[in-house]
Amino acid sequence: MPRAKPQPSEPAVPPARGVKAATFKLLVDTAMALIQQTGHIPSVAELAVRSNVSRATAYRYFPSRSALITTVIDASLGPVRQLAADSRGGRERVHELFRSTFPRFKEFEPQLRAAAQLALEQWALERAGLLEEEPYRRGHRIRILEHAIAPLAPGMDKSVRDRLHKSLSVIYGIEAYVILRDIWGCGDRELERTVLWMADAMIDAAVREGGGERPAAAGKPPAGRAARPVPAVRRV
Repeated sequence: MPRAKPQPSEPAVPPARGVKAATFKLLVDTAMALIQQTGHIPSVAELAVRSNVSRATAYRYFPSRSALITTVIDASLGPVRQLAADSRGGRERVHELFRSTFPRFKEFEPQLRAAAQLALEQWALERAGLLEEEPYRRGHRIRILEHAIAPLAPGMDKSVRDRLHKSLSVIYGIEAYVILRDIWGCGDRELERTVLWMADAMIDAAVREGGGERPAAAGKPPAGRAARPVPAVRRV
């Protein structure tokens, strides 16, 4: 029996107006700036000091680091989490999703790395029975990618579509960005081309195996890259 997927953490709902709304924004903005500068998530107590508010006030809005980073990441990636219906095919939706997300990965890289680090740290603490706060659960990419590949669903075998969904989730996230940036030293354009090439390869494999949209045309250059001219063959 498959394990149930943990539900991703949901961000705090900001107050609508007044002093509470201003305090909430101050705390989020201060946390964003601290993570940008230092690369680590401040404790709620440290955030209170840096924001010049009482600890009780800070804990009222964010009772844990998990609650804080959930809201920070929502502020970082909010626009790409907004799903809108359109008439584009699945491949076009996936390309647009990745292209709209890359700039935000670059802008909010410290915040996204810090969130991944917290998730790993809490995993280890939970296994050791030492976790004292609710864990930060990632997973919003599941819903985002489900929307992106929805046009592929009608003609594709469900098991293949599920495999495509899981495969795309591996490359849609800060993890692939970190590997290509830190290990391979990729620049922005090369990173984007590489990830889109992987996405196209996954979609093509799923279409060949399970139906749906047509695979990319034979001989089509990788995403974002111009085709090279084929040299003439000399006859001897």
